[in-house]
Amino acid sequence: MTLRFVIDMNLSPAWARHLRKLGFEALHWSEAGDPKATDKSIMEWALQNDSIVMTNDMDFATILACTFATGPSVIQIRAVDLLAMSIVMIVADVIRRHKKELHQGVLIVIDERNERIRILPIRQE
Repeated sequence: MTLRFVIDMNLSPAWARHLRKLGFEALHWSEAGDPKATDKSIMEWALQNDSIVMTNDMDFATILACTFATGPSVIQIRAVDLLAMSIVMIVADVIRRHKKELHQGVLIVIDERNERIRILPIRQE
């Protein structure tokens, strides 16, 4: 099964181009919907279109946690240089290693050194 990504407006459209070059199906939100859409609208679109949200905005994780949602999966990138090829390659590697989890529903937070994975729904403990 193919993984589809929608790149949030707070990340450059270059992310969609990089992911496509690496063999992933990806589009930038500006290609899919209203650039002024709310985060909740983007999440709803991603669910309806079987897509994974890629962002560096912490609001998406908050939405998942507050609503106990089981999807869509969200990849949150926390890096100083969001366009460095090194972080692009780290993200691509994480996607490849966690394809199954991404299909099932997860929040993955990635930085230059590590990744943190939370299975959805996120429960407060």
